[in-house]
Amino acid sequence: MSDISPETGILAVTIGLEPPDRLDKALARDVPPEASLSRSRLMRMIAEGAVTLDGHPITDPKHRPQEGETYALRLDPAAETDTAAEDIPLTVVWEDADLIVIDKPAGLVVHPAPGSPSGTLVNALLAHCGDSLSGIGGERRPGIVHRIDKDTTGLLVVAKSDRAHHGLAAQFEAHSVNRHYLALVHGQPNAADPRLRGIKGVSFEAGGIVKIATGLARHKTDRQRQAVTWDGGRHAITRAHVVESFGGDAVSLMDCWLETGRTHQIRVHMAHAGHGLIGDQTYGGRRKVPARLLGPAADMANAFPRQALHAATLGFTHPVTGEELEFASPLPPDMAALVQALRKA
Repeated sequence: MSDISPETGILAVTIGLEPPDRLDKALARDVPPEASLSRSRLMRMIAEGAVTLDGHPITDPKHRPQEGETYALRLDPAAETDTAAEDIPLTVVWEDADLIVIDKPAGLVVHPAPGSPSGTLVNALLAHCGDSLSGIGGERRPGIVHRIDKDTTGLLVVAKSDRAHHGLAAQFEAHSVNRHYLALVHGQPNAADPRLRGIKGVSFEAGGIVKIATGLARHKTDRQRQAVTWDGGRHAITRAHVVESFGGDAVSLMDCWLETGRTHQIRVHMAHAGHGLIGDQTYGGRRKVPARLLGPAADMANAFPRQALHAATLGFTHPVTGEELEFASPLPPDMAALVQALRKA
């Protein structure tokens, strides 16, 4: 049971039957969903003295609550972020009060960083969403729960409320989000290829599915890159299968899906398997598509200006309504044109 005073910004929460043995857990259970307060946010509020019982601040999240007690939660207005809102066009696939799904174009960085302080997806979302952002962790900003590289296109979900941010983050941590990417790669992975079967971390599953399981960590000499490692790093698993091949086995369109989601994971794993992405200047090396097999289409592939990677499918459970959502995005114009040229060749 709970009630909020619009004059004071105080949310009164009465502890229900058989409460958990910790205050943060009890409040997370009993606050109303519309308050958009995740357990992590509640823990910070407790630590900051924003939760009181009979006028006395309770600052220990392990405080044992009792059934029927009423706690007062001070809901400070969400602080404005220092990041500037910028009117950058967005392709919105889905939007409600708690989340937004974007079809990201190539060239758009997701989050501000030292090399990209502005012109990012976050800047664009601040302008697009405006006052509909209810605050992530007490700050009025979009909640980024996953990223795709600057020059990768496709689907991305972003939280607009604290409760959505918490719920989406939990799904990504549990690897329950369905993410499929379409990639154009050099060569054609084949289960009969002894070279491929001899690569550590590469195996095959039923249906011609390639499974790549390695550790991933920052490259020892180039901090902008990731590298396969067998000593530490973060566990990473990619699966992929051939959708279509061109020029015999010169180029393949691959469906790649993630069990884990690490930085540059598909790009690093496909390169590790000897099938780097077309246009990938970071991991693709100097490999060229042979003109003798694909004619003018080979020139088009060799001049492709970015990694040919597109986040095509995104499926997850809505963190607030429980609805099962799945979105699909067609190939962007540049990849679609390259596929069409390869087919003609």
